[in-house]
Amino acid sequence: MKSGYLGQEIPKLGFGLMRLPMAGGEIDIDQTKRMVDRFIERGFTYFDTAYPYIGGKSEVAAGEALVKRYPRASFQLASKMPVWMVKEYDDMPKLFQTQLDRTGAGYFDFYLLHALGADRLESLENTGAWDFIRRYKEQGLIRHMGFSFHDEVSVLDRILTDHPEAEFVQLQLNYADWENDKIQSRLCYETAMKHGKPVIVMEPVKGGSLAAMGPDIQATLRRADPDASTASWALRFAASLDGIITVLSGMSSIGQMEDNLETMSGFRPLSTSEREALAQVVEALQKVETVPCTACRYCVESCPSKINIPAIFEGYNDYKVYQNLESSKGHYRWVTSNGGKASACIECGACEEHCPQHIEIPKLMKEIAGVLE
Repeated sequence: MKSGYLGQEIPKLGFGLMRLPMAGGEIDIDQTKRMVDRFIERGFTYFDTAYPYIGGKSEVAAGEALVKRYPRASFQLASKMPVWMVKEYDDMPKLFQTQLDRTGAGYFDFYLLHALGADRLESLENTGAWDFIRRYKEQGLIRHMGFSFHDEVSVLDRILTDHPEAEFVQLQLNYADWENDKIQSRLCYETAMKHGKPVIVMEPVKGGSLAAMGPDIQATLRRADPDASTASWALRFAASLDGIITVLSGMSSIGQMEDNLETMSGFRPLSTSEREALAQVVEALQKVETVPCTACRYCVESCPSKINIPAIFEGYNDYKVYQNLESSKGHYRWVTSNGGKASACIECGACEEHCPQHIEIPKLMKEIAGVLE
């Protein structure tokens, strides 16, 4: 990226408001205010929310903890258009106005079409979503327009080719997914750079998983730097990349906030020896034994209980690799929200008969139910 790119001056830690501290099922607004205060005291300015976060309460919290308490020009606030809720153009002004009402922000410094992938591109064109954010930018209600992305690199290249008006892109970038064939972090990052688009990093700690790995794997990082937290390595990896606007972290406690502030206030890019330590961690993660599911879905087609077996295996494999039970339980609740829990397995064996990998699926369903339910 050339010097002077969009967002180059923004401090490289962003406060993601998706995992705020909770108390009794509601956002702990007092703790959130203290976290916002500490964040700004240390010189950081970028806050990220979205229409659906915490059932819409995240945007409200942004208004209460940030917008009402600090001069509007002293921070950047980002939010996102929930494109899956848009059926026609007229839906978008209403959704956007709701976001302005919730936050009281007056305008959004960075505004994104949320979670784009191949399955949403046609709908975006049909509803005029790109035209919407372009018009609202011309009106000053959006200062910078872009999108967040979850798909393969070929889709990202297509979007950036067709819509050069996008000023930035938000990508999932972390060292564990850097060469992942499914997430394609490196390839997506390189494609953004090819198109000259700066990047906002999401999931640098992979939903907390890169802070919750098994003790043997964490020991590799401890040997390299006994004083550094496990999470700090993930933040520094992302922030060491060129062309980064900021690195989002979904902090949910004062402790997490302080650790991240300590890391990024005195930020230093990864050294060669530190990159070698991370490579050893990735190698160790890849060696963890997981369920060898290829997501062919033959098992789903034959399951009388309509269990989404591959999706359940995906979450269970994440647990086996990263030992992040909270995150894996969250994934499990999501993929079974419409039924088909592992405990619904009647052990008929039809899935095993159709599995090319010869996985003992009924046995694993019972095991997974005991862990994730």
